[in-house]
Amino acid sequence: MKYSQEITIDAPIQKVIQLFDDPDQMDKWMKGLISFEHLSGTQGQPGAKSKLKFQMGKREIEMIETITVRNLPHEFSGTYDAKGVHNIVKNYFEEISENQTRYTTENEFQMKGFMKIMAWLMPGAFKKQSLQYLKDFKAFVERTNS
Repeated sequence: MKYSQEITIDAPIQKVIQLFDDPDQMDKWMKGLISFEHLSGTQGQPGAKSKLKFQMGKREIEMIETITVRNLPHEFSGTYDAKGVHNIVKNYFEEISENQTRYTTENEFQMKGFMKIMAWLMPGAFKKQSLQYLKDFKAFVERTNS
């Protein structure tokens, strides 16, 4: 399953990147994030691996992030692996004006086992969650920017 989404953030691209690129800020906009733990490689650089834990309803989900591209302020991409799910996420940032930034994500989910059934039954749930993270990040940046 592949899809892309975008949102316009009312803040300069430098501010957007500064907040996006700071793992200590993630819990302020990424609902359900319990912890972020660097595992290997140079943090924030291609090849680096980190473990993210999320509380989603009554379930705790653990995933491994592997950074694949770091070309900030334009692109930051990676893979996210959890039980039955391999997600490729490409984040793109574009300066619209000195006070506006377009943030676009491209997601590709590759499912195995039970998660294949979930993706087939509820594809909208994945898109809805991705869009919610975009909206929450936008609100966080704009609150911090004012």
